[in-house]
Amino acid sequence: MTTSPLAASASCQTCCAPPRQPAAPPESRRPVVVTVLAIALWFVVYWQLEPFSNWAVAQLPVAHGGHLEEALSFFIFDTPKVLMLLALVVFGMGVVRSYFSPERTRAFLAGKNEGLGNIAAASLGIVTPFCSCSAVPLFVGFVSAGVPLGVTFSFLIASPMINEVALGLLFGLVGWHVALTYLAFGLSVSIIAGWVIGQLHLEGWLEGWVRDVRSGSVDLPTTHLTAADRIEAGMEALRDIFGRVWFWIIVGIAAGAFIHGYVPAEMLNRIMGSDHWWSVPAAVLIGVPIYSNAAGIIPVVEALLGKGAALGTVLAFMMAVTALSAPEMIILRKVLSPRLLAVFVAIVTVGIIAVGYLFNALFA
Repeated sequence: MTTSPLAASASCQTCCAPPRQPAAPPESRRPVVVTVLAIALWFVVYWQLEPFSNWAVAQLPVAHGGHLEEALSFFIFDTPKVLMLLALVVFGMGVVRSYFSPERTRAFLAGKNEGLGNIAAASLGIVTPFCSCSAVPLFVGFVSAGVPLGVTFSFLIASPMINEVALGLLFGLVGWHVALTYLAFGLSVSIIAGWVIGQLHLEGWLEGWVRDVRSGSVDLPTTHLTAADRIEAGMEALRDIFGRVWFWIIVGIAAGAFIHGYVPAEMLNRIMGSDHWWSVPAAVLIGVPIYSNAAGIIPVVEALLGKGAALGTVLAFMMAVTALSAPEMIILRKVLSPRLLAVFVAIVTVGIIAVGYLFNALFA
């Protein structure tokens, strides 16, 4: 049996053709498809929150227009709104942070000098919001990698104060102009405070065991993450962060609801208005002992602004809660001598108060 030249040629082309790349299995695309559908459903539900909350409040047996109705309206609307915003922002930034790691952050900052290093460190603090419990190992890791002290402080100030959760919730609750303003001035405080600490050359004021840590190389992970892996990283961040802060979110919303419904606007204007020189330092002093993360304090910020409190005073209060909280200082005391910790607190406090005064002057 003979084979025609045409058939032989076709057979040869088939044998010699480069192998086709196998199509991605359906299982690898499933997380992406499910995620897209879940985000679409999120937007559908989110845009129905206001009419639902209005309907729900109307069903309650409370006096129309009274203080209780105002407080309940704030709580019923803001609780799902803030929790949904938090879930979306945390998941999205969990995916973004899959491109980062403490090791990569250390390696990136290790070769940076003062100035540009402070800017880079503060910017990285936005997308790498490590919690206060990781402050000590991060601090030691930065020191061991040769990161300058001032650059390290710029990162440690920016990370809790202007992380992506704070910016996302500010944008969703009080508008883009407040979020961008908070970002600009938060970065300014982080960069300038870190630079000043670096210029003072206070490395000798670190705790002795930290100074003895030897510089070493930073091993970078080489594992390639797929889209499904990054989605899983987002889900892991959601389970971790959401699980740790949801209770404090509700506590913050309850406090905001009380302020919204029962605290007279005139009283807040007298205490947190821009007419009194002492309002900004008082707001900072009030914020220091409060234990809350950015997500938990933002509903209170929303209520204060809604009652007419001065923007600069409110932002100074929020910065003090997130950057100068007592638990954070207790943890940092493990690596900083009392003198260095006092310098750190003093410089950051001055920066926050300056931001409050400047804002009140610009938006009076």
